[in-house]
Amino acid sequence: MPRRLIINCDDFGMYPAVNAGVLHALEDGIASSCSLMPPCPAAAGAMSLLRDRPHLPFGIHLTLFCDTPAYPWAPLTARGEVPSLLNAAGEFFRPDQVPALLAQARAEEVAVEFRAQIRAVLDARLSPTHLDWHCLADGGREDLFDVTLALADEHGLGVRAWLGPARRRLRRLGRPVTDHDFLDSFRLGLEAKFLRYAELLRALPEGTSEWAVHPGLADDEARRIDPGWRVRATDHEFLTAPQAAALLAAEGITLVGHRASGTGGETNLPNVR
Repeated sequence: MPRRLIINCDDFGMYPAVNAGVLHALEDGIASSCSLMPPCPAAAGAMSLLRDRPHLPFGIHLTLFCDTPAYPWAPLTARGEVPSLLNAAGEFFRPDQVPALLAQARAEEVAVEFRAQIRAVLDARLSPTHLDWHCLADGGREDLFDVTLALADEHGLGVRAWLGPARRRLRRLGRPVTDHDFLDSFRLGLEAKFLRYAELLRALPEGTSEWAVHPGLADDEARRIDPGWRVRATDHEFLTAPQAAALLAAEGITLVGHRASGTGGETNLPNVR
């Protein structure tokens, strides 16, 4: 059985250095797709880049958290319509406050905000492939997974499944899913990260796997506003290194990405780019 790998760049649109790093990883590196965050300040720039490059596959990174208080973003829906998605200050929660959000978020308000984020992308005349989540594994709650699955069906989009229960559920529904556990690059250590990625490629099992990576440039703004800039810089270093492409070729690993079928939201895994 062949070894297939989705290398998806999360957080496209978060801020300009992320946009630059993601684009570089897609066009000159080994990344095979990306996910766009519609509420973020640099989302308009990311959407412009995608309009100019319709061949680049991308999903929508459904967003209920703000990672950078010094560079904030907010719901696309009026705050009065989604109060359960906001903290005591009336802002998006931080990623380290996932339990607090999940304890109070109302599914109907999540649906309103997710629908607004999807609409922002469609109104920009873009064609996403799939839906996934920022800082939430499979939506974080079963009912939020249900909300996302219904929106994916409505728009003919795929859904990224991270954990075993969601993968099994999608498989029961007859939807292609990945075969193995999901890798989130924020869970990798920074020390010897390049070597760790190389080890993971060599050990990649047969079937389809997915990595969520987070490339970004380490410019002055990134260092100032983003506590995770080192993760992004080291991801970018590996994804754009000639050695990474050479290792993929030597290992016979096929890069794939999510692709919307337009027929009930099923996700297909396309041929190598």
